[in-house]
Amino acid sequence: MSRPAHPYLAETGAELLKLVRAPEFILPTLILPTVFYTLFGVVMPMGEGASAYLLATFGVFAVMGPALFGFGAGVAQERERGWLKLTRAVPAPVAGFMVAKTIATVTMAGLALSLVYGVAAFAGGVSHSAETWLMLLGVHLLAALPFLLVGLAIGFTFGTNGAVALANLVFLGFAVLGGLWMPVHVFPDFMREMAWWLPSFHLAELALAVSGAPGERPVLTHLWMVGAMIAGFAVLAAAAWARQR
Repeated sequence: MSRPAHPYLAETGAELLKLVRAPEFILPTLILPTVFYTLFGVVMPMGEGASAYLLATFGVFAVMGPALFGFGAGVAQERERGWLKLTRAVPAPVAGFMVAKTIATVTMAGLALSLVYGVAAFAGGVSHSAETWLMLLGVHLLAALPFLLVGLAIGFTFGTNGAVALANLVFLGFAVLGGLWMPVHVFPDFMREMAWWLPSFHLAELALAVSGAPGERPVLTHLWMVGAMIAGFAVLAAAAWARQR
């Protein structure tokens, strides 16, 4: 008799193997955040403390790619190929698909973060206590959740081409307007107002607060905003999932 966890482990292993066999997905999502951080945080730092500041914001950027493209473009492609219909026809847990993709996404996000953290510590001169590193990692992994839900809603709503295009647009929009590449205080007033309605901005501010880097406050406001956005995105993803069933 197989163990209850076996289907989840098998599907998770298959999902991870699929990612390994798709270097066109792995390489950009792993390398791009590291290259950008190295460029702006190490090679061309924007002043004292820039490496620590950008570590907090680029950590959010690092988890956005796996979440948006893994669930956005990936789900759309599998839906068009009929894989989602097949999963409902085989004797496997309905939640196995979601569990496997979530674990694969968090794994990819963790790998991307490890590269950025490594550059920050050994080349950027960022020195945090072990507790701060762990708290920062927790915030950055939490940051994958809202983008995962956004990607899921995109993947269940649009075809492959449309999902890829929209995921790219959301990815760049969240990164630029959310202040992940440059502080929001240098933005014009209307862009600063827009940032307050993006999860990337609030998650970056939480990461800044944990790392002790200067950022916008108060922290509780950012927590409430992130929670509200996660709830809203969860409703959108659930509605998109329901349409497929």
